[in-house]
This record gives sequence, structure tokens and C-alpha cells, in this order.
Amino acid sequence: MAIIKPPALKKGSVVGLIAPASPPTVPEKITKGAEYLERLGYRVKLGKNISKVHGYLAGTDQERADDIHEMFADKQVKAIIAVRGGYGTPRLLPLLNFSLIKKNPKILVGYSDLTALQLAIFKKTGLITFAGPMAGVEMWKEIDPFTEDHFWAMLTSKKKYGVIKNPDGKELTTFNAGITSGRLLGGNLSLISSIIGSPYIPSFKKSLLFIEEIEEECYRFDRMMNHLRIANIFKETSGVIVGELTDVKASDTSKPFLTVEQILNDYLKPLKKPIVTGLAHGHIPKKLTIPIGIKGTLNAGKRILTFDEAAVE
Repeated sequence: MAIIKPPALKKGSVVGLIAPASPPTVPEKITKGAEYLERLGYRVKLGKNISKVHGYLAGTDQERADDIHEMFADKQVKAIIAVRGGYGTPRLLPLLNFSLIKKNPKILVGYSDLTALQLAIFKKTGLITFAGPMAGVEMWKEIDPFTEDHFWAMLTSKKKYGVIKNPDGKELTTFNAGITSGRLLGGNLSLISSIIGSPYIPSFKKSLLFIEEIEEECYRFDRMMNHLRIANIFKETSGVIVGELTDVKASDTSKPFLTVEQILNDYLKPLKKPIVTGLAHGHIPKKLTIPIGIKGTLNAGKRILTFDEAAVE
């Protein structure tokens, strides 16, 4: 499959905002997210259905899919940023016109629930997308400077980024030593698990799998890790990078439970391939943006991750 890099974003370009999953909790998150982008010199186009509410979804499946299609079809729009995650993008996959997306490659940004959409787009089109900050989550208030700097560097620079460093000098942790390379594929573990066995999951053969998660009971985290194991995803990958596992813990410690560390040990130690934990990516204010689909190299023993190519052209 040919890999497609979106054009680099330039100041003055139009950035589209969409809500492909759950609605923002307050409308202010849309307006202030847009204002942030405008202050940086971008023009903003709001999806027609961005303010819709359909239960826990930001409009019906068709309305949310329509906004995605409209943003990709609009030649003026150069980047598309989700307002938030929540839940809903897996429901859109059968409705999407992947041919339209492939013919109009552009930057797509989001994380958490956006993982299903991003992996499906990579599988069907080869387009690199970005697991990064969202308009109604990080951007609508004061975005962390580290998050901001790394994010815009990924979207605007055509130069190879090289070594990726966590904020505040925090080192990665070696889980299994070794050196390997592959395309960075992954995202939120729940969403990866949700599309396994579907036509929308890409091949993880010789990839660098990265995962993050939030607010899951340990047994649910265990179940999803096992899903990746029995689907041979762990076996196929060249290496694994574990990001933030925010509030993944047992809610009732008076009952027997396994810790996150024990679960990771059960599933990852037997793999005997390069693995690190502690990547600053996921549901945290200070985060790295990861381009889904670019080539990277992991030296787990030396705790070094590099992005081996630019994500835009």
C-alpha cells in the first residue's frame, strides 16, 4: 500500500472543526477552540453539524459522516481537527467514502475515540493522520506549551523530527531491550480492540504498536490486552510502546485484583521484542503528538524513540 502524507499546514490556511464522536459538554469549547486557532493565524470552518446532539453522540451517524466528507471535499480546508473524542467514530466507518478521503489528503487530528477513524483511514487509504490535541479539550483553554510546540512542529515541518523526548526530562522505561523499526500504528486500546476482526483494522505486521488508555477497570484492560494477543497483533508487531494508562485501576481493592503492571507483564514479557513504557501520550495535558503511519525506530535498551521521517510534505 502506498503511504500518503498530507501537505504541511501553513499560516492563513483554513482549519475545519468537526465533532465525529460525542458532543462537547458546553458550546464554549467549540468557540474558544476556534478562537485559539484564529489567534495563531488560521481561518476556521465549523462543521455544519458540529453543535448537534443525539444522545451521547454529536448528531446522527449520517450527520457526523457528512461533516467529515464535507471537510475532505472542501479544497480550501487544509486540516481537520476534532473537537473531542468520547464515543462514536466506529459507528461511522461503514458510511465513509474512503475514495473521497484518499483523493483529498489532508491533516486529520484527534485521539481517544478518534483512533478507530484514524486506523480505518490508514487501512483504506494509506493517509497519515495525527494522534494529537483537540480543539475542545486542550485548545479551548490554555494549552500546555510542550504539547503545543510538539503538535505544531508535526503539522508544519517537512523535516525529519528525529529523537522524541518526553517533557520534563522524563525517560522512557525499558520493558524488554532491543532495537527495531516499523510504522507507528495504534492509539486508544479500547478503540483498537473495538475494530479487530473488521475490514477497518490495518495490518500490524512489522509495526511499532503504541497504546494508551483511560478510566478502565483492570479486568477490562486485561480483556482488551488479551484481545490483541489472540488476534495475533502482539505477535505481528516489531515492538510495543505503552503510553499513559490514566486511571486504569481496580475500583474496589477490597476484592482480589491484578495491577496494571502485572497485566502488562503477563502479556508483554513473553513477546521477547523491544518494548518501552512511559511515553507521554494519551489523556494527559502534557503530551506528544504521534503521526499514525510514519516510520519510527525504537531502541528500548537505550530508551530512545525516533521518528524517521516527516509526517507532512
